[in-house]
Amino acid sequence: MSPDGTWSIGELAERAGVTVKTVRFYSDRGLLPETVRSAGGHRRYGPEALDRLRLIRSLRTLDLPVPEVGRVLEKEGALEDVVAERLREVGSQLTALRWREAALHLLRDCAPEERADRLLLIGSVTIPPSTAAPARFWRRWLPPRLPARLVSAILEQTVPQPPADPTPAQVLAFARLHALVSTPCSGDSDRGQPAAHRPGEGYRPAVLYEGLTEAYALAAAEMRARRAPRQGEALDCFVSVYARSRGTRDTPAFRRRLAEQLAADPRIDRYWQLTTELTTPPSGVPEPNPGTAHDWLCAALDAQVARSTSTA
Repeated sequence: MSPDGTWSIGELAERAGVTVKTVRFYSDRGLLPETVRSAGGHRRYGPEALDRLRLIRSLRTLDLPVPEVGRVLEKEGALEDVVAERLREVGSQLTALRWREAALHLLRDCAPEERADRLLLIGSVTIPPSTAAPARFWRRWLPPRLPARLVSAILEQTVPQPPADPTPAQVLAFARLHALVSTPCSGDSDRGQPAAHRPGEGYRPAVLYEGLTEAYALAAAEMRARRAPRQGEALDCFVSVYARSRGTRDTPAFRRRLAEQLAADPRIDRYWQLTTELTTPPSGVPEPNPGTAHDWLCAALDAQVARSTSTA
């Protein structure tokens, strides 16, 4: 160290175990300011520069971009925010790698005659996968003019979240689901729409969908308990929701008409089948979703109507 307590750029580089080029790079970007300039205009650095350079190198070891390093150096408390951001980025990168690995296993292990079709399916899906296409599907499928809050709640229940560490089968299920919801419908505008969505049927869709959330939750509890479709709170809530949305009462006659209507409604069973395949955990026990809960409730209603008819 010189008598004034400073080092040249070469001396600082030697003590830090880096090249002169590295010190100059960080200096030029304002991360490592020199203490003074020599009479000849050369950069001189004080002892604090060595600590700062070591901190910069530690941050760069974490693969932080230079601008993020600058944030940490300039703002107290910024390190926590920067680390959190990097963790999210790394998590996304790991998810993408796991999806690519599962997709490669899917292609490697399938029959040769299936490989081209599966490659096309997988190639249409972004990695990591996006749920934008299923969300668009539901926004088109739902009746118009529902409150935004209710639409958000429905999307949260109906759009499956891709697992972070998928199996090859889950990659295939998501690719098929993506293809299903991305295929444009043609023909009748009511295609795939239940009666409750159609103008002139007398339903108040907002009332219906607000209440169905509770009915499906009650049915899901029954399904987790491995109970067969049956009479009870879940079915009563389900029927009551339909009755309220029509401005009528829950009566045996209404239940018979409702069972007939629901049996005649168009269905999107393939969507729920693929959702179940996508979201089934490693334990192999499927988690109920609105589609399977709706089926459970319809089966419970059919069974009750059948019993009441046979005893009439």
